Amino acid sequence: MPRAKRGFKARRRRNRILKHAKGYHSARSRLFAYAKEVVMKAWVYAYAHRKRKKRDFRRLWIARINAAARTNGTSYSRLMHGLKNAKIHLDRKVLSDLAIVDPGAFSQIVKQAKA
Repeated sequence: MPRAKRGFKARRRRNRILKHAKGYHSARSRLFAYAKEVVMKAWVYAYAHRKRKKRDFRRLWIARINAAARTNGTSYSRLMHGLKNAKIHLDRKVLSDLAIVDPGAFSQIVKQAKA
């Protein structure tokens, strides 16, 4: 009876990893053992940075809102508190976009939040 070789399944598994390692430098893209290490690490970074991206964007939006709020004579925290009291429900992404695209509308919102 012939010995069982892994053949197709093993090759498919290795090729899948090597395909993900395409573009890496030197042995990292050619040798399965090295490629497996760097691809796994890349997947870990990708997972973490998908979470990180949400935090980074929120920080960016807050920085933009703060800058626009200060040009209108208030601070970010006072503006957000005023918006909550005025029952104006706009998220930070929309406020940030307004501050850039339509500063006049943003000024009106700030006035309502101050009142």
